[in-house]
Amino acid sequence: MNPFLLPKEIQDRPTYDRAVAHLREAGVRLPLFSELANAPQALNDVYTKLNQVHADAPDSRNLFRVHWFNDRARTGLTDTPEYVRLPKALTGVDAQIIVALGDRFPMIGAHKVLAAYGCLVPRLVSGAFDPGHHRAVWPSTGNYCRGGIAISRILGCHGVAVLPEGMSRERFSWLEKWVNDPEDIVRTPGTESNVKEIYDKCEELSRDPQNIIVNQFSEFSNYLVHRFVTGNALDRVFQSVSASLPNARLAGFIAATGSAGTLGAGDHLKNRYGTRIVAVEPVECPTLLYNGFGEHNIQGVGDKHVPLIHNVMNTDFVVGVSDYDSDGINALFNTPAGQNYLHQRKGISAEILDTLTSMGFSGIANVLAAIKLAKYLSLGPEDVLITVATDGSALYQTELQKWLSLEGPENVDEILAAELYGTHLKNVRVDHLLELTEIDRNRIFNLGYYTWVEQQGINIQDFERRRDQTFWNQLERLIPTWDAMIEAFNQETAQS
Repeated sequence: MNPFLLPKEIQDRPTYDRAVAHLREAGVRLPLFSELANAPQALNDVYTKLNQVHADAPDSRNLFRVHWFNDRARTGLTDTPEYVRLPKALTGVDAQIIVALGDRFPMIGAHKVLAAYGCLVPRLVSGAFDPGHHRAVWPSTGNYCRGGIAISRILGCHGVAVLPEGMSRERFSWLEKWVNDPEDIVRTPGTESNVKEIYDKCEELSRDPQNIIVNQFSEFSNYLVHRFVTGNALDRVFQSVSASLPNARLAGFIAATGSAGTLGAGDHLKNRYGTRIVAVEPVECPTLLYNGFGEHNIQGVGDKHVPLIHNVMNTDFVVGVSDYDSDGINALFNTPAGQNYLHQRKGISAEILDTLTSMGFSGIANVLAAIKLAKYLSLGPEDVLITVATDGSALYQTELQKWLSLEGPENVDEILAAELYGTHLKNVRVDHLLELTEIDRNRIFNLGYYTWVEQQGINIQDFERRRDQTFWNQLERLIPTWDAMIEAFNQETAQS
């Protein structure tokens, strides 16, 4: 499927009819994108019927929890997405650093399940995907493929996860419980940065016409669902924060590069508030910063290429963060001695400490980048920086144990906790930060040519039209079209 040919109508009636019959038999109703974006108002009645459904169950009713407005138990709705406002005692800066918590999402405890839903459903309701025949192949470095497997299973279709063999053990443990067959977990060589190897495997799998590759790095629906759903959710967060800050200014939105889907939320915020958009990548693999390469352990961040769906020409900063720091802070946040040090010595409240465990590696990296930006711009107490924690520390327990074994001590004690704080948080340096000029943006944009045109066969004219903001802005017009198609599909399945 050409990623630029986003569906606006039914493309294949027989395939569409089979999909309708399949979901009618399964009793599945699909939520609208507008319902996910406005869950407190749109889904309040639905949630009264969800009490008996566990948030991690492979139950199609959990589709209505695939949004930012779940409470901590993931059984109830909140008026505002759950977030943490990090205190100056932790960040060392006056700016308000706000972290939206992605581990409130159902089934996988990460917001990538939203992207997976957003990428498959337009295919489903346009007759481009037959859930009884096709296999959905989900290339990823971990969370997106888990989201894809979850969506596949609850829709009753065959899902295949493709991810590097070196990702955290927790990702594979989850997949092993959810796939239909162990062979549906395809391990590729390398770790986080080895996306080319994933693409090569997907090229091989695509030779079988039953396999539909749902590539998050080139799926504009990934960008669009975050621009619309995540963008509106983070807008609600800012409104909540600004209620106690009358002169609040949304100075920046910070998100790790990864597939660049989450960065799409920045376009919504920038259009409304003039917010600057900050892309985060590991300094061990500084593709955007220095056209660099390498290996790193900030799982979910950088991948030695520029995703097709990264709106590079609307990005304002690139900030590099080291996995040396994210590993150290992960140990500080997720060990008893680390938390005790932060509470007793730094005055961090028990409530804040509790939310720190909701930050995985990429969330920690985003916070570090926000601190660097706040220092670079000399931001004050009425300046708000919003970022996200895609997942929580639960996905990295084995990585923590690995770090502890490499560092020497079996456990973090008070002395090591103080060292971790002093080394990784107290004196965050403003380094590996680039404020993008037009020359910088064009350099980064052009770097994508080698992946997408030379390797993946994207038409050069299509590749080039992504320079213009008109291309990105007009994508949002698809939301009401897709919602109408979902409504029509639900009516056909008698699930309206």
